[in-house]
Amino acid sequence: MTEHAPLSDTVTTMSEARKEQLTQTAQLLIDARRNHSPLAELPADLQPQSLEEAAFVHGIIIAAFGPIGGWKIGAGSPDATPFFAPMPLAWMVPSGTLLEGPRFRYRVLEAEIAFLLGKDLPARATPYTRDEVVAAIASCHPIIEELESGLIDPKAAGNHLSALADLQMHGGFIQGPACAEWKSIDFKAETVTLTVNGKVEVERTGSNTSGDLMRLLPYLANEGAARTGGLKAGQWITTGSWTGNTPAPAGSTAVATFGHAGSVSLRFA
Repeated sequence: MTEHAPLSDTVTTMSEARKEQLTQTAQLLIDARRNHSPLAELPADLQPQSLEEAAFVHGIIIAAFGPIGGWKIGAGSPDATPFFAPMPLAWMVPSGTLLEGPRFRYRVLEAEIAFLLGKDLPARATPYTRDEVVAAIASCHPIIEELESGLIDPKAAGNHLSALADLQMHGGFIQGPACAEWKSIDFKAETVTLTVNGKVEVERTGSNTSGDLMRLLPYLANEGAARTGGLKAGQWITTGSWTGNTPAPAGSTAVATFGHAGSVSLRFA
C-alpha cells in the first residue's frame, strides 16, 4: 500500500517556478493542520488556479501525512469529470471510534459508499473494463467521511480550488462492516439517513451526485493511473457524498444508515 508513484512527479507541464509556489501552498496547508492554526485564505499568488495544480498540491500533502490508504473520488453531476484525492492510512478507523483531539475542529460529515480492493490494478496501456474493476473489489462498506481543512471556513474562501487542493477537505475515514450482497444493490434507488445525536439531519434516496457511482472506479483505475501509480490491494475507494455536508458538534454521536449497505457510526469527544 505504500508503494506508489510520487503524485507531485506526475505533472510535467508546469514551470519550475510555479511548482515552487505550489510547494509553498502545500506547506502552508500542512502546517495549518499540524499546528491547528487554520488560515482564513491562502495568499493570492499561492492559490491553485486549476485542477492540475490542486492535484500537484495533493502529492506534497500526502507525502507529509501518508502512507496512502486509499482514494476519495466523486463527480458533481452524472456528466461531470470525476476528481480524486489520496487519503492517509493513518486517518482510517473502524465504526464507533471516538474522534478526539484538536485535529477534529471542523467536524463536517458525509455518508458514503466505499470499496476495499482485493487485487492490484496496476497501470497499463489497455484500459480496464468495468467488469475487471468490479472483480478486483473485495468488499463494499458504508462509511462516514469526516471533513477537515487547513482553512478556517473553506466555503468562505474566495477560491474553491484551495479547498480541493487541501486533500479535498479530507479529515477522516470511518468504515462500517462489509455488505455481503452489495452487487445486488440498486445504488440509484438506495436510501440513506444521517442522524446526529439521534436527530435525523438528512434523509435521501439515490442521492450520490455522480449518478452511477460505479463509473468512478474504472475512471480511477484508468485515467487516474498517471497520478495513483496504479491501484493496490488493500486500498479503499470512497465514492462521494450521499448526504451533502452535515456539521456535528463536539460531544456528538453520528450514525449513517443505508437501506441495504448497512450502518456506520462515530463519536466526537
